[in-house]
Amino acid sequence: MSKIATDFGIDSALKILGINNINDGTSTGSDRFSNGEIIESYSPVDGALIGKVKATTKEDYNKVMQAATSAFEIWRSMPAPQRGDIVRQFGDKLREKKEALGKLVSYEMGKSYQEGLGEVQEMIDICDFAVGLSRQLHGLTMHSERPGHRMYEQYHPLGVVGIISAFNFPVAVWSWNTALAWVCGDVCVWKPSEKVPLCGVACQNIAAEVFAKNKLPEGISCLINGDYKVGEFMTKDTRIPLISATGSTRMGKIVAKEVAGRLGKSLLELGGNNAIIVTPDADIKMTVIGAVFGAVGTAGQRCTSTRRLIIHESIYDKVKNAVVDAYKQLRIGNPLDENNHVGPLIDTDAVNMYKNALKNVVEEGGTIIVEGGVLSGEGFESGCYVKPAIAEAKPEFKIVQHETFAPVLYLLKYSGGIENAIAIQNNVAQGLSSAIMTNNLREAEHFLSVAGSDCGIANVNIGTSGAEIGGAFGGEKDTGGGRESGSDAWKIYMRRQTNTINYTTELPLAQGIKFDL
Repeated sequence: MSKIATDFGIDSALKILGINNINDGTSTGSDRFSNGEIIESYSPVDGALIGKVKATTKEDYNKVMQAATSAFEIWRSMPAPQRGDIVRQFGDKLREKKEALGKLVSYEMGKSYQEGLGEVQEMIDICDFAVGLSRQLHGLTMHSERPGHRMYEQYHPLGVVGIISAFNFPVAVWSWNTALAWVCGDVCVWKPSEKVPLCGVACQNIAAEVFAKNKLPEGISCLINGDYKVGEFMTKDTRIPLISATGSTRMGKIVAKEVAGRLGKSLLELGGNNAIIVTPDADIKMTVIGAVFGAVGTAGQRCTSTRRLIIHESIYDKVKNAVVDAYKQLRIGNPLDENNHVGPLIDTDAVNMYKNALKNVVEEGGTIIVEGGVLSGEGFESGCYVKPAIAEAKPEFKIVQHETFAPVLYLLKYSGGIENAIAIQNNVAQGLSSAIMTNNLREAEHFLSVAGSDCGIANVNIGTSGAEIGGAFGGEKDTGGGRESGSDAWKIYMRRQTNTINYTTELPLAQGIKFDL
């Protein structure tokens, strides 16, 4: 263990999470099916090796699927409220291990410890939501046109749900899918990002503990590890009716094509190029808070991170100066140290993407007003720490149209009415999250109207990030159209069935058709 890992209790956190023998690829009993190549997990915090896991081979994968399909036969027959109680127990275990799991998320992914704890809290919250949902998987009753008939519809579990998650939320997104899928009667096979495999191992260990205590088959929750080739095992597998995939738009298009080719269902949560519109009636203090957290939280590696600030020309300089001043107060460093605001990017590939974005915006005619750069020296040995940067740009710049997964914020100026600002906001390929800062009721309502934001999430007087689990999370256009978490997002994990019961001694046909025998 590195000095930072020791000083901040990562070694004890790993033990609490059941992760042992971390340097030989046999980190947990729950990935016992894996016999492939060794995957090494390095922390972006200090560049140290945290541990190793084994990738899943095709033969391993088939054993996992056998375990999952067998478990489904048992799990689907358990009453939904009883499944909900299992999810409740899982949520209670997360409460017990919240600090340990939050530390691992922070150390392996690089987000601040507070954000790591917040991510685990999201897991707990979705478990609480799912427990209530387990008693509310409602269908509908309908009036039949035929006398003596009753019609209704009900929902049944799909089967095996495949989950492919990204590095930036290494545990929460899995839980959004899994908690709902479990209460719906599905079993889950999860491929976490190969950049954060130990977070996946930790979650699997917690789940396995709960299922073992209740004498339920371990196949209800399955873990596989590896790169995109392992993900292809799931996308091509007709035994998996639903693939939930979170990641880049490029990846999502590949998944969508493959799954659609076998007439499967896909739930896609892809790229975001999120904007905050700042009108003349905005509260500047609230604007600065929302914009700065949205742009630099998780080092700009949220799908809901604020990429564009669209400011009315009459207050442009005032807002610009306020945001620039706020950036001067940011503290960059070890994310486990709660005094710091910004941690590292996930790896050096992300750093290169960040540097290219700053280069491109200047080449297109933009102006850097808060200088970026890669940090080096003591505390920054991993090479993954960068300075959050701000650039003045124009909406039509190619780099502004592109999602850069790093802390780069573009300031854009608009004139005229709110319609012009909305047109700028909507004129990108992505459609995840959006926000408007205004105290003008008409502007706010127009932004939320059919002629307003074209995103799946539209906020008034809050930023683009920080969605609550109670609402359905997802976006439109190149964001993929998926919906996870709250509201009625549970329905995608089930199949709908319409039932008609004839309780008479006659058999009248629909639409009044006569067929006498």
